[in-house]
Amino acid sequence: MRTKQLRSKNGAVLELAKKLTLLFLLLTGLVVTGLPRGAAQKSRGAARPTRIPPKSVVLTFDDAVKSHVTIVAPLLKQLGFRATFFITHAWMNDQTDFLSWEEVARIHRLGFEIGNHSWTHGNFSKPESAAKLGEELQMVEKELAKVGVPKPVSFAWCGNAFGPDAIEQLRRNGYKIARRGMQPEIPYGQMQVGPSLNVQKHHPLLIPTTGDAYPDWTFEHFKKVLASTSLNEVIVLQFHGVPDVKHPWVNTPPEAFRVYMQYLKDNGYQTFAMRDLLAYYDEQKLPDDPLLKTQWSNPAPGKK
Repeated sequence: MRTKQLRSKNGAVLELAKKLTLLFLLLTGLVVTGLPRGAAQKSRGAARPTRIPPKSVVLTFDDAVKSHVTIVAPLLKQLGFRATFFITHAWMNDQTDFLSWEEVARIHRLGFEIGNHSWTHGNFSKPESAAKLGEELQMVEKELAKVGVPKPVSFAWCGNAFGPDAIEQLRRNGYKIARRGMQPEIPYGQMQVGPSLNVQKHHPLLIPTTGDAYPDWTFEHFKKVLASTSLNEVIVLQFHGVPDVKHPWVNTPPEAFRVYMQYLKDNGYQTFAMRDLLAYYDEQKLPDDPLLKTQWSNPAPGKK
């Protein structure tokens, strides 16, 4: 009889110890609702990385050009690269040289990010035009939703023009990151190296372009762009069509593009989509970028 009482008492003590242990784990965060430690960590989200990997390159492609689905996306997929394709409806009525919405969805299904490039590809730098940006973003979002593409978080400034009122429209519509051009640091149209992205300096809604692919780009200039980055910075590349028949001033020959991409692969560069950069920003401590108060517009209307 006494043995049974001892067993019962010991069992109760053991059960109490288990409960106290579980309570301790819950309080210290080692277990969340009974999940093991690894699952608990996933439920809280991964820690924000503090350093940019060396040889980091963001690949972006503007204007929904047909060659994005016929040449660019297949090559990038073959190389295992990440990239963002910025979609505008502006020229989609030309189904010969520009994408259909279903082709945009095909690029999405290949694993690439789809970003917003507005409906009309207008200049939204001024307050009166910026007021239209929110509606245009939503028009693109609706067409993307019809073909199964999720709402974008990335935007590319049309004609690389930007302004404070348009930035506010992006915020209101849930956009987290946006790419501008090399301007105003580099005069428009000049084949120079633009600023590399520094997440401590550049606001995520004004990500600078380091290299803007013009037709007169050379392989040597491409390598010069890649060599311009400093420690903990990112190279951001802006391409249009490969080729770009209707907009020859931003054309990249396919043979040159293949050389550029193979060079990245052979030399150990790590490619990113625009949204990947958000992991390196602290949303509570975003940079006080002076360009947030700046209005900049392309001096050559109709280009880009």
